[in-house]
Amino acid sequence: MFKPQYTITNKLLANIKRINELVIDLNNRHFPDVILMDFEKKARILSTYASTSIEGNPLPLTEVKKVLKSKSEHIRDTEKEVLNYNQALESLNDNLQKGKVKQLRPDLILNIHKQVVKGLLPEHQVGHWRKEPVQILDPHSQQAVFLPPDWQLVPNLIKELLIFVNQNKDKIDSLIIAGVFHKQFVLIHPFMDGNGRTTRLLTKLLLADMGLNTFNLFSFENYYNQNVTKYFQKVGEFGDYNELLKQDKVDFTQWLEYFTDGLIDELLRVKKILPLSAQSPEQQLKDHHQAILKYLQTHPFITDSDYAKLVDRAKATRALDFNFLIEQGLIKRKGQGKNTHYVLN
Repeated sequence: MFKPQYTITNKLLANIKRINELVIDLNNRHFPDVILMDFEKKARILSTYASTSIEGNPLPLTEVKKVLKSKSEHIRDTEKEVLNYNQALESLNDNLQKGKVKQLRPDLILNIHKQVVKGLLPEHQVGHWRKEPVQILDPHSQQAVFLPPDWQLVPNLIKELLIFVNQNKDKIDSLIIAGVFHKQFVLIHPFMDGNGRTTRLLTKLLLADMGLNTFNLFSFENYYNQNVTKYFQKVGEFGDYNELLKQDKVDFTQWLEYFTDGLIDELLRVKKILPLSAQSPEQQLKDHHQAILKYLQTHPFITDSDYAKLVDRAKATRALDFNFLIEQGLIKRKGQGKNTHYVLN
């Protein structure tokens, strides 16, 4: 049975306390819904960029924004990686909000992997545990530095990890559980490719389920992307997994300190810039814009006739109001002619 080794150091304890303080502080602040909606959109873009960049995707943030906006049918693999990750983010967040994610399960993990690598790997490797040996190479020397467990052991190792997570939710601090899961999943390396992206999505899911929703306001992947070399050093190990396990040489302490450092760093960034977002010119929406967004908070869609009942504005002006919110990425137009209506983006 999986029993991770770690020590509750003074630093780790202080980090956990600091994260709780920052989360409470952010939860106690009140911002207009439109500000939070825009921040959510930016956080999702940043998560997509950072997580794919960690794995070597060369697209800069500006290009990632263009890819997500255009969604062209004829795309390169680098662009498909971005679109896949963003789609997985949106899908997971939607399922989380609808209460469809109760706990981590093997089928959920395989489905997330399928979303991440769709169209990028041979079909027999998409959404399936690996059935081949793999080696983790040093990016500079191209020498093998870590040998993950034999592929035959993967299903059982994943099962043991999920038992640890699901049985200890109410016994061990959620930050420790999420951190342990993150590193152990990377070490198991259950797929031929897409392990890192799948791990980070699952970690986001775990944190959200435990009350720290990184889907909405911040991107913990952003911290890792600032120093990718350090991230790989902390989350990885050197040697043969089987031998390390026999000798009890896999210790999660340093990784947990680094993991919680990252959450603090990103929470502090959000705490600093969230109030500034309300002052951004593009966010200075008028009362009539707010009326549309508030209506959509309680209705599936809004039509021009619905909007006309809320405000005293000419038809042409109302059309401009809808177009402004579409340009801001806050709503989408659906249907044509008399069937035209608008929904939240």
